[in-house]
Amino acid sequence: MTKATTTTTSPSPVQERDGEGSGHRMAQGAAPQALREWPLWEVFVRSKQGLEHKHCGSLHASDAQHALQMARDVYTRRQEGVSLWVVPSAAITASDPGDKAEFFEPAGDKIYRHPTFYSIPDEVGHM
Repeated sequence: MTKATTTTTSPSPVQERDGEGSGHRMAQGAAPQALREWPLWEVFVRSKQGLEHKHCGSLHASDAQHALQMARDVYTRRQEGVSLWVVPSAAITASDPGDKAEFFEPAGDKIYRHPTFYSIPDEVGHM
């Protein structure tokens, strides 16, 4: 007489949900095609103590609203911020570090822009 065996398989620890609630599973580290095609967004957070927004990281999202939601979930989990900016990385224009000399050094010969020629009265205190 042959004995029939049935095995049940449970997901291994290297599997996780795809985040869309569809129930499909994928191996960890294997990004779905849609995620690889989403644009990159730069995230800026204004903390409770500061007045300026500071760059805190990047993320991939399908659109601006999705980027805001993801930025809130990822970068302000402990209520560190009071305001978020998300900017498409493609919209940022930055200087090249290799152009540092020609880009920033011309200001070095304009000593009149530095407040070294002024004396501060003692009544003013720290400035």
